[in-house]
Amino acid sequence: MLTAMLAAFIGGIILNLMPCVFPVISLKALGLLRHTDNAASARREGMGFLLGVVVTMMALAGILLAARAGGAAVGWGFQLQSPLVIALLSLVILAAALNLLGVFEVGLSVQRVGSVDVGRGAFTRSALTGALAIIVATPCAAPFMASAIGYALVQPPAVALVIFFALAIGFAAPFTLVSLFPALAKFLPRPGAWMDVLKRGLAFPMFGAYAWLVWVLAQQAGSAALATLLAASVIVAFAGWLYGMAQHRHFAGKSHKVLYAVTAVLIIAVIAPLPGLIKPGAGLAGDQLTAEVTKAKWTPQAVEAQRGHGKAIFVDFTASWCITCQVNERTSLSTQAVKEAIAKTGTLYMVADSTKFNPDVDDTMSEFGQGGLPMYLVYPADGGPPKVLPQVLTPNIVVNALNQASKKA
Repeated sequence: MLTAMLAAFIGGIILNLMPCVFPVISLKALGLLRHTDNAASARREGMGFLLGVVVTMMALAGILLAARAGGAAVGWGFQLQSPLVIALLSLVILAAALNLLGVFEVGLSVQRVGSVDVGRGAFTRSALTGALAIIVATPCAAPFMASAIGYALVQPPAVALVIFFALAIGFAAPFTLVSLFPALAKFLPRPGAWMDVLKRGLAFPMFGAYAWLVWVLAQQAGSAALATLLAASVIVAFAGWLYGMAQHRHFAGKSHKVLYAVTAVLIIAVIAPLPGLIKPGAGLAGDQLTAEVTKAKWTPQAVEAQRGHGKAIFVDFTASWCITCQVNERTSLSTQAVKEAIAKTGTLYMVADSTKFNPDVDDTMSEFGQGGLPMYLVYPADGGPPKVLPQVLTPNIVVNALNQASKKA
């Protein structure tokens, strides 16, 4: 258990460097830079972020454990298998990007009221940033993290929650330490006018995250859901623009209050139809199979039918929302060296797609002690026990594994 907690803690720290978290983490970095000359404000930001991370992580862990106890075969990142969650998350990311560009400000109107503590708004903003960071972090599985989560999912709930808590503490640790110890903040740049330029620049990684989520939704639910989300995005952007004008009192008298009301109606109009319109369905046509390598659909039955018949089997457990999976695909699995190794060894290539909920995938990952995607299995040609490859691949790792598996025939 202590080893799993340490692995979860280290994995949480490394998770800050993963690409799926960068857009949201950059918001936290911007918040800290604002307060490098104010220790009290920096501590408030750090504690808010820590609270948001821990509460959200424990809530997700609790839902995950409850679902598994009820018989559902779900794993880390389960919420991103829901098109509705993807749609709502993409709209939140879009709104955050518009906020960074200055289209509207979060809490600007209440901060103008003298009786309201502005610092309290900063704490809430940091907590929400921590919550959002955890939600978008699930497509990534940092080193050490997958094995820790895999261990947690087969333990009693109390032990599992302790391990998830260690993961949350590790994730929040870098920013929390900098905020709590002013001496560390001295190494950060001083606040200045350059921060306004940085704030607007950080909107574009957020737009990138939005584009990725839109693509994932298209893979999950097809063109009709894609059209619904794009229409909703236009309405959200328009609502944000109206809200910004109302905040800055561009209209005299009570007109700004009308804009607030119109904004609220537009937001409700966006959210209300989403549950009925965005449902799992046929996704858009994805990457076509290459001429050199034929990719077969994975099922447990298909693997059992092919094992021990003189051919090695390579199984790619992947999902459209898994950033690490996509990076491995581009940098390793689709390279010419790997394609040639597959053809030379006669390896059967199977894909286990978990873009949409697939209980067989989650059951198999639990069997091998893996708590999150990606997972790569190589079954030897002689029918021996399979080998689990690292989550971060290189062409050499795959080629060597295929050559070794084929020699056992």
